[in-house]
Amino acid sequence: MAYLRAVGRAFALAAFGLLSWLDVLLELLTFGLLCLGLVFFLGPAIEWARHRSATARVLAGRWCGVEIEPPYLPEPPEPERERDGWYRDGNTLYKRAFWIRWSRRLTWVMEDPAAQREFGWQLVNPPVTLLLPVFALLGGPLALRGYGHWTRWWLGRRPGRVTKIGALRWMHQRLESLGHQLGTFALSVVLTAFAVWPVALLLVAPPMAAPVVRWSRTIANTLRREVGTWTGVRIPTPYLPPPPLPTPRPDGLFQVGKQLYEEPWWPVQLSRTRWVMRDRATWRDVLAAVVLPPVTALLALPTAVLVFGGFLGLIDLWIWRPIMATWNVTWPWFFGVPPDTAHALLLTPIALAAFVLGLVPTTFLAKQAARFARLLLGPTEASRLAQRVDRLKQTRTDVTIAQAAELRRIERDLHDGIQSRLVAMGMKLGAVEALVDHDPAAAKKLAAELRSASAEALTELRVLIRGIHPPVLSERGLLDAVRAIALDSPLKAEVTGSLPGRVEEPVEACVYFAVSELLGNAAKHGSRRATITVSFEDDLLTLVVLDDGPGGANPARGSGLRGIERRLGGFDGRLTLTSPTGGPTSATVEVPCQIDPGPSSPKTSTSSETA
Repeated sequence: MAYLRAVGRAFALAAFGLLSWLDVLLELLTFGLLCLGLVFFLGPAIEWARHRSATARVLAGRWCGVEIEPPYLPEPPEPERERDGWYRDGNTLYKRAFWIRWSRRLTWVMEDPAAQREFGWQLVNPPVTLLLPVFALLGGPLALRGYGHWTRWWLGRRPGRVTKIGALRWMHQRLESLGHQLGTFALSVVLTAFAVWPVALLLVAPPMAAPVVRWSRTIANTLRREVGTWTGVRIPTPYLPPPPLPTPRPDGLFQVGKQLYEEPWWPVQLSRTRWVMRDRATWRDVLAAVVLPPVTALLALPTAVLVFGGFLGLIDLWIWRPIMATWNVTWPWFFGVPPDTAHALLLTPIALAAFVLGLVPTTFLAKQAARFARLLLGPTEASRLAQRVDRLKQTRTDVTIAQAAELRRIERDLHDGIQSRLVAMGMKLGAVEALVDHDPAAAKKLAAELRSASAEALTELRVLIRGIHPPVLSERGLLDAVRAIALDSPLKAEVTGSLPGRVEEPVEACVYFAVSELLGNAAKHGSRRATITVSFEDDLLTLVVLDDGPGGANPARGSGLRGIERRLGGFDGRLTLTSPTGGPTSATVEVPCQIDPGPSSPKTSTSSETA
């Protein structure tokens, strides 16, 4: 009876598994709409697919005897209305909470690692469940229990990061790289699909083309972002800054060339059309849409054919061949061989070799595809210079405010600290002069107090100087200064990476205080461990501070993070914060700068990890 029940449940799970492909189609459709600017559908589609995953976990517990806990991060908090009745998200105010709630939930589902595993399960589960009835016929309830454990591996909670060793780690990395190759090809095909009609509008109706081209740029930006995340090859956005809004003349009219307009709408359309038409990045996107798909396909096709061919060959030889031979059914064999064990043993090394040879170059080819995409979609020198000028215009006010605040802090510390101590010491010196003749003992006591006060004042002055420019920066350089911060931090902090030389001194000080502030924030919010990664590539200094805190950091809610942004703005630097609810928090500091190829650490290096 248990055997028949297991077979029936296997057929039911196979029918239920086919529904996962409907979820995949819906998510891909909503992702395409997201690329077009219709942003409200992807998050609900992913959340809707989670109901089917929840049903799969329930069925695994009831039918397979394997309990599976939901793996998702805690849901984001609801927006809170401020006293004035508005809702705040960063520096933007909203009358209603809909947009904030939607953006938080989209970030929640997109940044959850469980969502990526769930999408993989939706792709792989249907073919696996189609084989499940066959295994149930052979193994009965044992096959169902194996399927339950397999489902828990995909859809269950993972207590920690499992370190893969040896061949498993190698195969996992290469399979990920193969997925990155196929993902780059898929995004390039999407770019091609949506690059044709903006070009047609540019040729037929240029005034209508500007907003359409701007919408289509979101697809190219998605490709740039995902390629950088997958392969580590950064592709900055190459577009020129948008033109400013037209300013009216003293008589209230708007002038474009020799033509006057009463309303600003038409001048805005003309300026944006010229901006789009004259931006080389627009036409380079079109070129990438034409060239990138065949190149990425050429790089991905051989590896995909070898990997999937070897995998399907092994399934054909050792799963379908015995089953079909038992049932005496003719089957279109993958290798075109009769169903006998001798041929299977002979062809198994060929299938394994094809699988392994297909995996070997995947990481290298994925990076080559990314570099080719950067060649087409990366910024030119003109666009890079224009972007830097525009950003410096935006950050000039913040830099002035930051400098003024820093001067006020130094003035306040001097006035309230050192100056007060020096005044008190002067008064005590006067008392010593009055007492030295008729009460030498009291004068000696006051002199001892003066000696102690002078030592405290000297210590306070050294702390103040260290806050202005730490001596460890001048003596050891940025990398060892960051290691010194890690040693002084209450966290168990580890510093990795290297620098090819000494960074410019103002940049060193800026990044030093940024890292100090980030570690202080992490310790204040309950983090116990932190990792600091330092690197320099393509004239860009990058530091990544990763902590295991509760997450939820927002630069708009704290003066410390805003202060870091203002500091970095003076050097055209950026602070990128990723802090989902539940953690971890990753803060990336990027500063373009030059580096001196001399020794980066003239003295002995400090340790890279605290006790």
